[in-house]
Amino acid sequence: MSVRVRFAPSPTGYLHIGGARTCLYNFLYAKKMGGKLIVRVEDTDQERSSREFEDSQMNDLRWLGIDWDEGPGKDGEFGPYRQSERTEIYKEYAEKLLEEGKAFYCFCTDEELEGMREKALAENRDPIYDGTWRDFPLEEAREKIAAGERASIRFTAPLKDYSFEDEVRGNVTFPQGMVGDFVIMRSNGMPTFNFCVVVDDLLMKITHVIRGEDHLNNMVRQLMIYEALKAETPKFAHVSLLIGHDRQKLSKRHGATSVSQYREQNYLPQAMNNYLCLLGWSHPEEKDIFSKEEISSIFDLNRFSKSAALYDVEKLKWVNGQHLKNIEMSDITKMLDHLDSDLIKSKFTSQSPEWKNEFTSLFLEKIQILEDYLPYLGDIFNTALELQDDAKEVLNWETTPTIKEVVCAEVSKREEEFISKEQLSSWMDLLKKEHKVKGKNLFMGLRVVLTGVCHGSDLTRLIPLTPLSVIKARLENL
Repeated sequence: MSVRVRFAPSPTGYLHIGGARTCLYNFLYAKKMGGKLIVRVEDTDQERSSREFEDSQMNDLRWLGIDWDEGPGKDGEFGPYRQSERTEIYKEYAEKLLEEGKAFYCFCTDEELEGMREKALAENRDPIYDGTWRDFPLEEAREKIAAGERASIRFTAPLKDYSFEDEVRGNVTFPQGMVGDFVIMRSNGMPTFNFCVVVDDLLMKITHVIRGEDHLNNMVRQLMIYEALKAETPKFAHVSLLIGHDRQKLSKRHGATSVSQYREQNYLPQAMNNYLCLLGWSHPEEKDIFSKEEISSIFDLNRFSKSAALYDVEKLKWVNGQHLKNIEMSDITKMLDHLDSDLIKSKFTSQSPEWKNEFTSLFLEKIQILEDYLPYLGDIFNTALELQDDAKEVLNWETTPTIKEVVCAEVSKREEEFISKEQLSSWMDLLKKEHKVKGKNLFMGLRVVLTGVCHGSDLTRLIPLTPLSVIKARLENL
């Protein structure tokens, strides 16, 4: 059978970057193996789930360029692909387990269950179900339900060890007695996570389950259900969790954690894919920068790390900067044009395509995210110079007043919007030949007179981007 993997988000919030990474891994493995990616929406939490969150998550996946073969908007033979639309299927399988004596109706109230829990804790025992209704006859239980009583359905947990071979962690064994008889169908008729996951993976013919290691705790229950249904288990790969700098599980206290937040901050989807892939997986050639298309043919489960992956926004920014350097200048200028910034709207969008491309190119080596361009754009149009001590010192050099005088004279003759590179060169030649200003005195003095600072980008590229009106205002403010 061909490889079938799945990503099963819960639409109770925005797409977490950890979930995006899981989906990316599944997508890449499906591509590598010529298989299919199934997106299945786990929306049985009726109070917290919403179609708005589902749509947002699907849009984030599309933004990342992760396409699925079956799922919302792409019906296949194993649908429906929302768990809320599959409740009759779960009831059918729960009934099968009831009939085979592998599950039972439980009429315990919440208060009784809490009492069991408190008693177990007081006796230093694990707070697991004590089996109150396990041996109650099925027909009598059905009579109670017919009379209007509510009951959950619990799975009868076998008292034995369970083991499986994880593609990342090797052999994992769960000793007997770790869990008691657990609920598979709530009294409101909705299935629990571990039950519907197994039923769905079985019916959708999932061959490989790639997910976060936080799901390891669910494995013993799921192995029990697979065994009870006489079903072959998929291959499992539990990948490391994402952690922050404090070594704790990544959460909102560490900053932006949803894909939509990074979209809003104008990160590149190819950079996000690249960085997420590096969090727990390593390129066979130890490359840091690559596209998902480049690695889809070499992506392998045996290159996952068991160690927790440190999520570092600064590293993500660096990766984003590397990808910015690999795209066309015109594409960057288009992105800048759409940046939600008053400075962009007032100073950038009205400029010529040539001006935009030159500006984008000039500062590209210093840029990691698009917003990094804003200070440089602001500096170009800044007329209110705040001179630092080093600039003040340059202004006091013997040759600098001459430079200022020559520049003022030349600027006064000009009416065009910008000074060309050739015109700037002619000023420099004039200062060298007629006024004998050379070397450091010329280059640093000219920079301070024109920009108010001692260091910066190539002056012959920077000044042609600076409006003549700005230069005139700066000269007046010196």
